[in-house]
Amino acid sequence: MVSVVVVSEETPREAVVSCVDPLGDPFLRTRFVPPERPGTFLRRERLVRHLDQASATPLTMVNGSAGAGKTLLVAEWAAQLSQPVAWLTLDRVVRGPGVFWAHLLQALRTAGVPLPVEIGSPADANRVNHTLPTRLAAELGSRDRPVVVVLDEYDRVTAPEISQQLDFVLHHAGPVLRLILVTRTEPLLPLHRYRAAGEMTEIRGAELAFTPEETVALLELHGLDLSVEAAGTLVDRTGGWAAGLRLCALAAQQSPDPELYLKEFETGHSTIADFLLAEVLKRQTSQTQDLLLRVSVLDRFCADLVNALTERGDAEPILAGLHRENAFVEHLGHGWYRLHPLFREILRAHLRERSPGLEPELHRRAARWLRHSGSLAEMLAHGAAAGDREFTSRALVDDLAIGQIFTGLRADDLAEPFADGEPEATSPATDLVRAARDLSRYDLDRGLVHLRHAEEQLAADACEPTAARLSCALLEALAARLAGCPDRAEQAAEAARELLREIPSHLLDRHPELSALLLTHLGSTRLWAGRFTEARAALTTAARSPGGAATALPRKESLEHLALIDYLDGWPGRAERKVVAATTESERFGLPQPAGPELGRLVLAAVAVDRDDLGQARALLDQLSDPVARDPVAGAVRSVAAARLFLARGRTHAALAAADPALSTEVASPWARSHAALIASAVHLAEGRPDAAAEALEPVADEQPACAVGAARARLAAGDRRAALHLLDAVLARGSAGPAVTVRATLVRAQAAHMVGDVATARRLVARTLVEARREKLRRPFLEAGPWIGPLLATAPLRGLAAGWLVPGRAPDGDPSPSATEPAPVLVEQLSGRERDVLRRLAQMMSTEDIAADLFVSVNTVKTHLKSAYRKLSVSRRGDAVRRARELRLL
Repeated sequence: MVSVVVVSEETPREAVVSCVDPLGDPFLRTRFVPPERPGTFLRRERLVRHLDQASATPLTMVNGSAGAGKTLLVAEWAAQLSQPVAWLTLDRVVRGPGVFWAHLLQALRTAGVPLPVEIGSPADANRVNHTLPTRLAAELGSRDRPVVVVLDEYDRVTAPEISQQLDFVLHHAGPVLRLILVTRTEPLLPLHRYRAAGEMTEIRGAELAFTPEETVALLELHGLDLSVEAAGTLVDRTGGWAAGLRLCALAAQQSPDPELYLKEFETGHSTIADFLLAEVLKRQTSQTQDLLLRVSVLDRFCADLVNALTERGDAEPILAGLHRENAFVEHLGHGWYRLHPLFREILRAHLRERSPGLEPELHRRAARWLRHSGSLAEMLAHGAAAGDREFTSRALVDDLAIGQIFTGLRADDLAEPFADGEPEATSPATDLVRAARDLSRYDLDRGLVHLRHAEEQLAADACEPTAARLSCALLEALAARLAGCPDRAEQAAEAARELLREIPSHLLDRHPELSALLLTHLGSTRLWAGRFTEARAALTTAARSPGGAATALPRKESLEHLALIDYLDGWPGRAERKVVAATTESERFGLPQPAGPELGRLVLAAVAVDRDDLGQARALLDQLSDPVARDPVAGAVRSVAAARLFLARGRTHAALAAADPALSTEVASPWARSHAALIASAVHLAEGRPDAAAEALEPVADEQPACAVGAARARLAAGDRRAALHLLDAVLARGSAGPAVTVRATLVRAQAAHMVGDVATARRLVARTLVEARREKLRRPFLEAGPWIGPLLATAPLRGLAAGWLVPGRAPDGDPSPSATEPAPVLVEQLSGRERDVLRRLAQMMSTEDIAADLFVSVNTVKTHLKSAYRKLSVSRRGDAVRRARELRLL
């Protein structure tokens, strides 16, 4: 039956429309109203708040598996809105554009959105006139009030032209239309464009999953009481799946001990298991059941991998069919799938019951397939699960992948299969992997035991592949770095360079981290030896390594070492910028912070002392982890930074103790020795022993410009003005020292002029230092200079040069400074409390992931706070944000 509407000039704009769709089926009211929320429905405020962002973006997508709670979430949110909500549930597969647009127009009318007759109504189920989307977009765009359209079960839309037409309407309707898609799969819309323009709000399965706290609240609605800790275990078992949790609650209500049931229910014998087995597994053919049971040993799988496990060739159509039928087989894209975690657990329990002993063989087959076609980390995990450590070790070494243990990409995944137990080694490969695991944790003693054993076996067997010898050279370079032995590092690097010529280029191209790691280790040992020029060459090459995420952490480490060289040469600003660049380098790829020596934070702590930001220096030093002491370069820098911090606070005995780190290295570092002497000299000066201060620096005065300046200061304090000036002339003759050195040198020269009554020269020299130090915010040199400088700084024009930055609140002699009465810069829009929390952690050089973990929020939430803080501070980079915040006295 076809309904015809006759329209004349007198027909009102809101015309009578057909009550059937283009197929002749009546419009069912249930498709145009949100579902009722059950009495046990839990409103989750975090998700509702996220959906509230839909008012700021044209497109919102709620994407999750069946039973994830998508529809009820959107229904609850929509019920609170004041504007019209057009709801359409696509409860059957929609192939024809005519059917879709007829239902969408009906949904708009049902919601009270007036539509003129000129828009038309599709008569053909399989097509619509191109003018319909155009007229609808124009009509919606002319409205004053916004319209929200919810398309539930949008994954049932299979015709690409529907998504194209919908995209057209959404784009041209302007800010009035807000489209909410509730779907199990990625829609065919150009989502990349909406994401790039910031015009899309997304809620996905991970966010839909219940948290332990929400699980407790949900169970309370079912009359059940469970602790947050026990709820966390339940969430882990169910993946936070809403339907699974409700099934658990219903089953627990029938149990004599509900709490015990929820804590200990057996996956293979539970209401959930019965539901999944009845609804999913038992409805399948025997071939499909066998496939599902076998893939339960896999975290993810593709058709070829499944065929390797089943020894058949029918995986591709079966997997596609399973995905279409239910969301417990989730399509990850590019032909890869995974099982819902609870479904997988149940299937594995049944696999062990039906086919005892098959599981190790399935892991072995998976490992061999993945060795040639898949992920290295997954291959190692399956090889370990099969108990075949020899195979996994050999694969790791032969594929030159041992360096990935040090890159942060999959370090834990690569090392974990070898973590439990220490069976006797059967090949150099197993010892090399164990050595890499230990050295990655800075356990030099254990690492060397395995490394020497591997070297002995390689020396005895000339047939061992080049890859094993190259891995051995790489580990030897790292061991030499940790031992503080530059000669061994150079030998290892030379051996590696020879071996690299024998490796096929295509294999080297897959592992750019090898060269980056080798150069980083070599640069670190050269730095330790005080060969700064050679160290800079190796580290600069490493910092410029290609390879993206594969070389991000070696590049970060190299930049941090280059920052240290800049600091030691007296360039704190350069050092700070390199540390910020290093942190950005790893954050850009979302890599976790390595369990390493955190050299960047140490350099920032030392820079903070030079700027008299003692609280910041203390905070950075307090965050450091134990591995600092196991890396000689980092250990020496921590000693220098800590000792200088103690000196700044007048704790001379603590400074002396900190300056001697008692590092166990094969070769002493000249710059570490020089800075320890410099600190000892400063302690003697502070305690009134200038002769002892000069004597402490006498053996190292020629090694570092900073030591020569310290010696000149000591000589001047001892009354030997001529010797002091001679030492300063030598420093200036070198011409390579940075402002942290030259400012101190010029202040000593100014003090020498002041001692002989040449106040004009002293004032001129101090003015020069103020100009130079202001760029770097170097405050400590003026605080260390002594009481003679205070009266000078109180005179014009020096007072103006010092105002606003030189120790706000006090002058170097301890009196209130002229700048103390000046108002701090004004922040137009105040930071929120959470933005300040994030900014404080940003100033401590915490990564985005570390900040999120410390504040118990998501990474995306941290990024949102950072973006807002950057806007309020009128900056675009983290370093600028921290500096601006300090200028505003927010930190």
